[in-house]
Amino acid sequence: MYFNKENNFFHGIMFHHFHDGKVHTKGQGSISKDDFYKIINFIGIKNILNADIFYEKFLNNKLKDNEVCLTFDDGIKCQIDVALPVLEDLKIKSFFFVYTSLFDGKPDNLEIFRYFRMNYFSNVNKFYDEFYMTLDKDLDLFFEKNKDNIISKKIKFPHYTIEDIKFRLVRDEYLNHEDYEDVMFIMINKQKFNYKDYYNKLFFNKNDLKKLDNYGHLIGLHSHSHPTLLENLNYNDQKNEYKKCLFTISKILNKPQNEINFMSHPCGSYNIDTLKILEELGIKLGFKQVMTIEPEKGMKKINNSSLEIARQDHADIFKLISK
Repeated sequence: MYFNKENNFFHGIMFHHFHDGKVHTKGQGSISKDDFYKIINFIGIKNILNADIFYEKFLNNKLKDNEVCLTFDDGIKCQIDVALPVLEDLKIKSFFFVYTSLFDGKPDNLEIFRYFRMNYFSNVNKFYDEFYMTLDKDLDLFFEKNKDNIISKKIKFPHYTIEDIKFRLVRDEYLNHEDYEDVMFIMINKQKFNYKDYYNKLFFNKNDLKKLDNYGHLIGLHSHSHPTLLENLNYNDQKNEYKKCLFTISKILNKPQNEINFMSHPCGSYNIDTLKILEELGIKLGFKQVMTIEPEKGMKKINNSSLEIARQDHADIFKLISK
């Protein structure tokens, strides 16, 4: 049984990467079409609501404990090529949360960097080794200071290994954004990886967004440029991130902005300012990234507010199936 005493409350199921052995190669955290069917069967299709029904029941406070919805983040092309045919086969309508700089031809490098580490190294730990060698910094003291932080993140993100968590801490907290990208591009240039050639393979285009909308899936906000720590931006910068995202989606879909009422927090990052901004923009349903209470964000319960609805990562569910 999927539902148990720890997750027997309404929530979202979060998906990112899929592989097909052809265009989309297998990588860390990716699943196949067959894996996707297995996850849906394990949860129970009767427990999965169409996005519009989930949203309507949410607004009317009628969601039952064993009801979930499927959500997809980041506008990644494999979701169109691998996941969408499964959704259409099973007649499940889902939420797709997209950041919008990618429609200006300026996608977040996070996905480029992921593709690089998954395809240019024999395994992810080999990538981490080369990354630290290229960075050439003594990180022992940093990791020691973050010992408790590493443990707490492992509890919040059980699908990450300790090495995954350490790398993300270095990326997001030890380095600033520019320094991190400098290291990555040194490695990319060394391997002669022509990353711009992969934009069409990796990212949604405007027609993909229109197709999802025409099929009855719901498109929501995920910021404009997808900062990994949006909560570190000031109020005005955060507001610009979401205003640009809302404007762009509205324009592409030819829909009034007040019809786009849902979002997910990029990398689970937000603060009180974020919640105020989203309310001002008319956002009524927001998803976070984890299934735990986050006291540092002022949370007192899971599903703490209408803009902090819990989601479970598909990788955690797949581990249950694979036991």
